[in-house]
Amino acid sequence: MPRKLLIKLGGTLLDAPESRQRLAREIAQAAAEPNNRIVVVHGGGKQMTRFLAERGVESRFVNGLRVTTPEVIDAVLKVFAGSVNAELVTAFRAAGARPVGLSGLDAGLVDAELLNPELGQVGKPIHSDARLLDLLTRESYLPVIACVAGDASGNVYNVNADQMAVACAASFAAESLLFLTDVEGVRDKDGVICPLLTCDRARMLIGEGVATGGMQAKLEAAIDALRQGVRQVLIAPGALTGVVGTLLAGQTVGTRLVP
Repeated sequence: MPRKLLIKLGGTLLDAPESRQRLAREIAQAAAEPNNRIVVVHGGGKQMTRFLAERGVESRFVNGLRVTTPEVIDAVLKVFAGSVNAELVTAFRAAGARPVGLSGLDAGLVDAELLNPELGQVGKPIHSDARLLDLLTRESYLPVIACVAGDASGNVYNVNADQMAVACAASFAAESLLFLTDVEGVRDKDGVICPLLTCDRARMLIGEGVATGGMQAKLEAAIDALRQGVRQVLIAPGALTGVVGTLLAGQTVGTRLVP
């Protein structure tokens, strides 16, 4: 049986060429293993904020989600599905992989609906069709997906990359979802990294106000993924050299979440 994995990349990891190229090499190496079928989902919020600022557009956030006006959705396509996706695809190609740049718009890969009118064109994934991912990974291609989704009426939505990763992981029937992030893992109230978390314990950290902001969003996404059949979610430091191989070998780095 092939081992299906979904890796989500975000934060400064995508921004710095060194870390982007290193992670591309590590993921390409894992994808070259005959038993592994890997899909990558990426964000690019830092590049987006910079792109908008250069054009005099201020980024506004509500509960960690970017308010997405028509002007911002244009930037979402140019940055997430454009430059960030192309930079990653190029890095994977240079690392010896066979990457295919995609977004949720392609072949109805991820459909979304309006999350909240106050946020503008921010979407919540409601359906994912993984047939294209199965087709590509079966032939040893590496799908690289930008966090843009659509719907059958032709609308385009800016989707939180963590939620995008969950939607794709669930439909692709990935056994593991790896969040490679700027942090070392999930910390408890004493600031100590939790090597293992259950859904109940993760909910407790949110309820007690220990996990807030981006980490709260990650944990909520992880709980959602486990609920949809993903066997484990790993939240690990992407800055650690060799992190992909270490995680795939079953060693503990960061935090592992299980049902």
